[in-house]
Amino acid sequence: MANAKTTVSITAPYDRATELKAFDQKKCGVQGLVDAGIRHVPRIFINSPDTIPKTSTHFELPVIDLGSTDRASTVEKIRVASENMGFFQVVSHGIPLKVMSETLEGVRKFHEQDVEMKERFYTRDTSKTVVYNSNFNLYTSSAANWRDTFFTFMAPSPPLLEELPEVCRDIQIEYSNQVMKLGGLLFSLISETLGLKPSYLGDIDCDKGLVFAGHCYPACPQPNLTMGATKHSDDGFLTVLLQDEIGGLQMLHQDQWVDVQPTPGALVINIGDLLQMISNDKLKSVEHRVLANEKGPRVSVACFFTTSLAPSTKVYGPIKELISDDNPPRYRETTVHDYAHHAYSKGAKGVDGGRRFLHLKL
Repeated sequence: MANAKTTVSITAPYDRATELKAFDQKKCGVQGLVDAGIRHVPRIFINSPDTIPKTSTHFELPVIDLGSTDRASTVEKIRVASENMGFFQVVSHGIPLKVMSETLEGVRKFHEQDVEMKERFYTRDTSKTVVYNSNFNLYTSSAANWRDTFFTFMAPSPPLLEELPEVCRDIQIEYSNQVMKLGGLLFSLISETLGLKPSYLGDIDCDKGLVFAGHCYPACPQPNLTMGATKHSDDGFLTVLLQDEIGGLQMLHQDQWVDVQPTPGALVINIGDLLQMISNDKLKSVEHRVLANEKGPRVSVACFFTTSLAPSTKVYGPIKELISDDNPPRYRETTVHDYAHHAYSKGAKGVDGGRRFLHLKL
């Protein structure tokens, strides 16, 4: 009987646009639904069954010690991971465990505070200093994700202290500053993996923009019906992910979904679309997703190295030092702004679920 009801809930006609608008206007997000005691996933969140397979295979994501004195070995490990998997984890990264735990706690407090406090930041205007909402692509996706997010551009022009949410402003600033330092090191090492001078990617401003995104995946009463985040790749240069112990992140590796298990004290690093593009496909931006879970809330912080939708005229294309007669450029040039605008307009996925940067292919 339960299965029959589920089938009806997916296939029965309904005014989706009206329900999306009603959810959005409440400004309470998914967490608000959970706080209200909801026991069934609303139809706007229900995915087609074939889009949410839960199977995965065991996989050990490389853990790279950035404190190693053998820089050549570190560069080689990053090269192998970036070319073959697009994901790796780092330890001895310089960010204190206390800062990491307080950052997760700050994000948790933001999402669990009273709706009246959060709704001041609720908006779909990405020009705002703090953007809090549920599903940036709520009105364009085929099914909403079981996730709420707030994000802020922390660099190159950080916001004023009073513009940030009081409940987490101090730790948000501290963590962002720490990630910027880490980014400088990572881009230096990745430059070397490409056979370039250590300062190359920094010199072309890959490490100058930072977006801080605090995600909350509330406990889901029917995790088999929805996703925490549907499959997507990240549109920036590089992503630094801090996740709690609950897990649920999966990456696509050799056409199979594999779990990215939380490692205490480690940060997850993944290559973004723009870094794959300027490396002329040498580095891989890999699709990933987050499963919905009966446990929760799962909290994570994704820091994206990108200037995203900020106005820019700087043009990026395949790095000339990596181009040759045997390895011609594979992409047209673009600005970060134009690519981010394209990616944002397509939602988490590209056209028909494809990769979003394929429109740049030569």
